[in-house]
Amino acid sequence: MTGTALSTTQETELAIGGMTCASCATRVERKLNKLDGVTATVNFATEQARIEHPGGVELDRLVDAVEAAGYSATLPRSAEEAGQEPDTAEDPRTASLRHRFVVSAILGAPVIALSMVPAWQFTYWQWLVLTLASPVVVWGAWPFHRATAANLRHGSTTMDTLVSMGVTVAYLWSLYALFLGAAGRAGMTHEFSLVPRPTSNADIYLEVAVGVTVFLLLGRWLEERAKRRAGAALRALLELGASEVTVLRDGREERIAVDQLRVGDEFLVRPGEKIATDGTVLRGSSAVDRSMLTGESVPVEVAEGDEVTGATINTGGRLVVRATRVGSDTELARMTKLVTEAQSGKARVQRLADRISAVFVPVVLAIAALTVVGWSLTGRPVELAVTAAVTVLVVACPCALGLATPTALLAGTGRGAQFGLLVKGPEVLESTRRVDTVVLDKTGTVTTGRMSVVEVVPGAGRTREDVLRVAGALEAPSEHPIARSIAVTARSELGDVAEVEDFRNVEGLGVSGRLGTETALAGRASLLEQHSVEMPPELERERERAEAAGRTVVAVARGEAAVGLVVVADGLKPGSVEAVRRLRDLGLRPMLLTGDNTTVAAAVAGEVGIDSTDVIAGVLPDRKIEVVRELRSQGRTVAMVGDGINDAPALAAADLGLAIGTGTDVAIEAGDITLVRGDLRAAGDAIRLSRRTLGTIKGNLFWAFAYNVAALPIAAAGLLNPMLAGAAMAFSSVFVVTNSLRLRRFRATSDDG
Repeated sequence: MTGTALSTTQETELAIGGMTCASCATRVERKLNKLDGVTATVNFATEQARIEHPGGVELDRLVDAVEAAGYSATLPRSAEEAGQEPDTAEDPRTASLRHRFVVSAILGAPVIALSMVPAWQFTYWQWLVLTLASPVVVWGAWPFHRATAANLRHGSTTMDTLVSMGVTVAYLWSLYALFLGAAGRAGMTHEFSLVPRPTSNADIYLEVAVGVTVFLLLGRWLEERAKRRAGAALRALLELGASEVTVLRDGREERIAVDQLRVGDEFLVRPGEKIATDGTVLRGSSAVDRSMLTGESVPVEVAEGDEVTGATINTGGRLVVRATRVGSDTELARMTKLVTEAQSGKARVQRLADRISAVFVPVVLAIAALTVVGWSLTGRPVELAVTAAVTVLVVACPCALGLATPTALLAGTGRGAQFGLLVKGPEVLESTRRVDTVVLDKTGTVTTGRMSVVEVVPGAGRTREDVLRVAGALEAPSEHPIARSIAVTARSELGDVAEVEDFRNVEGLGVSGRLGTETALAGRASLLEQHSVEMPPELERERERAEAAGRTVVAVARGEAAVGLVVVADGLKPGSVEAVRRLRDLGLRPMLLTGDNTTVAAAVAGEVGIDSTDVIAGVLPDRKIEVVRELRSQGRTVAMVGDGINDAPALAAADLGLAIGTGTDVAIEAGDITLVRGDLRAAGDAIRLSRRTLGTIKGNLFWAFAYNVAALPIAAAGLLNPMLAGAAMAFSSVFVVTNSLRLRRFRATSDDG
């Protein structure tokens, strides 16, 4: 390998398989970083490693390093290949865990019931319990046994180690008691006592082995479901583009797949169609809806020589476009790359239980070994020494730890779902406690995202109906969103509108036509000037006032006189003002971020109560993610609220992404929390619920560890019967579940009206 080859730094992604906890990701990362010139970051949630390495490093060396750590590594498929994969509800690994949990729970329920209720223990009940428990311990707990074996081969331990050993020791001791001890005799029953009895070889602990397996399988299944959702944002992005395009070749129209389009090809875009790829307009003029990319609520007029972007929608005339960028070079592909980078750039979430396990598990194993040695040295029966060691492992089994996160998450998110709040997973909650800044997208989030008539200003001697009658008739034939909003308002108030003759679309200015014997106009003030129609001073003042407020003004004239004005705007969503107030009440700083111009943004900010210094206008998609990153670099913890494809990278890059559920699929997938009803007030509820759920999870983890710490010395001293240890472990689980269920009393302020 030459120095020249090493001088170029490259970036590679590997898909990592076999990781079961955050400590696995740390181990892979440490192994990769030992290679010369390699800097790796392993994301446990997405099961991918982003690796910067010298250009001369062979990829096989990276794969070998991962496999040497005990895991599998493959080059991930391209985004296109991932996007072509059916979006199934469950992948095979998640389905396997669910299947193991369901079967183990069905088999385990009678085992626990018979073992814990002496009145139900019939003759030879213990052999039925062994028959039911054996598949659970061997097959149900196999994921934990397999992970433990892999970890031990590389000289490491995780929570899987403790689970596997606790289950195995409890099961093996039960086999010893049944086949070599006194537990297999007819009429054997479990009798409770506070301390181990000298005849402890008559006791079995199959309910402990089964209970630990069932509860931990439930937690692992729920965790895996959350992890499987990685990459959905990329699939949603890819689905936004057109699938087919009409190209012009030798004067003929030919329909082909978009991936066959090449730079320089000329293609046709009819009204209502998506523009297939980035290009330059050769012929035609139209209005293009770019809201999915820029957030701009008003369509952009395009004509010959103007640039257009793939995946945007042609709302008006027929366009002929020359392709300038295709495939991975397009704006849509760049947005996809931004989302990928933002997601992989998030800090890795390492659960508290996994961080402590690095110390906790070896300590427990050492205590169990020392317990056997200590009791043996005192000359006491070996049964008591082994019983005390079994008690240590049983009482330390992290059943409550496995339930701490999923039960709180289920209770919190289940309650949130009743109010239209969808939280993607426990890793989302860790950011809410520290959030201090909330960045709000304007279009579709604070405002409705739809143009509507907000005011009609009649001229002297005219009425509102006079203005709408002329404006509605002129705008009815047009496909422009502003025209449609005026036509809809006119029809709803007047019942019907007249038909115009000689209808013409005056590019960039408005429309004209003939009503009866008179010429009628609707559009910019300059359109009236071209036709020598004078705007009265009072209407001119109203026009300036409305435009200063960031609204679009349509001047209406008939004959040689101005009839009045129609003011159109993207109105505020109901509850936006209250939502901003509630965010402030939570100690958060609201900011407005938009692709609209400064005048419009300032007007909207003033209406909802956002300070003018906290308004960032004229922002394009790539700039939105930069704004979020700049705020984070200033030490702020940022939540982003948005609804469009243009918001997806910023939603992914923020510490907390809140997606409006009425927005695009990609925004919903890129966000961490979805506000299903589209009510901005729910953003405050989502943050409150997330903070409370996170507090419950931390409380559960504290008490689970406190229970272990308090019970371990008692168990090692031989002062606790393994049966009672199992009961105590079950009680700790009940406490965790009960504590989590308190979240069901959460009330959403957005439901208060």
